[in-house]
Amino acid sequence: MFMYYFMLTLGILMVIGAVFFFITMYVEKEYPLSNVGKSLGIFLLGVSLLWITLPSLKYVLLKEYDVVSGKCVIDIDSSGRSSEADFNFLDTDDIFTFRDIPELDAYGKSIPYFCEVTVTKDHMFEISYKIYDSQTRKLILTSD
Repeated sequence: MFMYYFMLTLGILMVIGAVFFFITMYVEKEYPLSNVGKSLGIFLLGVSLLWITLPSLKYVLLKEYDVVSGKCVIDIDSSGRSSEADFNFLDTDDIFTFRDIPELDAYGKSIPYFCEVTVTKDHMFEISYKIYDSQTRKLILTSD
């Protein structure tokens, strides 16, 4: 959820900052091309972030979540500076990505598990996950 709130806040600040900068240029009657280009770029980037995050805002505020469950394979991607865990559901072909890497060394990463992933109703943002043993349905790991 940190990433959702970060994107929402950054989008709001970028749009407000760009509008403030446009108003300042209008009042001073100076329109340098570089400043107009920078302001327009920041404004468009902020609108893009808001375009992505605002449709899910109602689900996040009202805590309306879906739980997607089924057999899944967990792929760990550790290229670059950060690492991610992709939960690939075998039945539905859904893929959900989390930044925190589950500790599955004793079980192995490429074997199928039974997973429950909590997401927003529009399936745009991941909230939490639970990993169970596929045979016994014993809880192995949770992100809570």
